[in-house]
Amino acid sequence: MIKRYSTSEMAKLWSEENKFSKWLEVELAVCQAMADRGEIPQEALAKIKEKAQFSPERIAQIEETTKHDVIAFLTNLAENIGEESRYIHLGMTSSDVLDTANALILREALDLILEALERLISVIKKRALQHK
Repeated sequence: MIKRYSTSEMAKLWSEENKFSKWLEVELAVCQAMADRGEIPQEALAKIKEKAQFSPERIAQIEETTKHDVIAFLTNLAENIGEESRYIHLGMTSSDVLDTANALILREALDLILEALERLISVIKKRALQHK
């Protein structure tokens, strides 16, 4: 039996939770690169990695006031990280985070589509050989 393409897998990729996870992944990667170059303290990076977490519900609450999704996200991170949060988003724009995170999600979505296409090609090939 062929594995069917799961729309829930695709929906999960485009969920709020995954979006914020990707934003965090981007922010942490930038912090790591800056720490590797000595631009932020390694101790701060360790604390950021340890305490970095978010709540989609809290982000939504903050966004009601700020009217800006990335600022709401960063504010929620700061609430959890504390003083070291000043190194997050350093030198970045909202577009840096959004575009990079969207590219990561698109890559994962395309991987799902390619897997489904490979399965489809396999089935079509099998059927074509059966009925040639």
